[in-house]
Amino acid sequence: HVQLVESGGGSVQAGGSLRLSCAASHDIYSGNTLGWFRQVPGKEREGVAAIYTGSGAKYYDASVKGRFVISQDNAISTIYLQMNNLKPEDGAMYYCAAHSPVPGPDVTRKWGWSFASWGQGTQVTVS
Repeated sequence: HVQLVESGGGSVQAGGSLRLSCAASHDIYSGNTLGWFRQVPGKEREGVAAIYTGSGAKYYDASVKGRFVISQDNAISTIYLQMNNLKPEDGAMYYCAAHSPVPGPDVTRKWGWSFASWGQGTQVTVS
């Protein structure tokens, strides 16, 4: 059973920090690429960062490089997104996602991966 559960969202002032967590079921975590996406109403979902849990290779969107850090904890099948120096434009619903080679109804392609499994999202507000 594929499961991605996000936590850690909230409200913060510009310049502040937040850390998001995504707990994944083991079958979707190991040797896979997991990532963070965000979306605001009326706009397309955009990829923020991703990590390949096998090697630890990381991918970042240019808009967050140098401010956000993605990391993993293999012991608890969890990825994190440390967000620093937050800007108002970073405010969005943040979703954890996992790559799947099996086509599904909701797929976003980024960094050469196809993200097809999604969490329920966690809201980040920056004022």
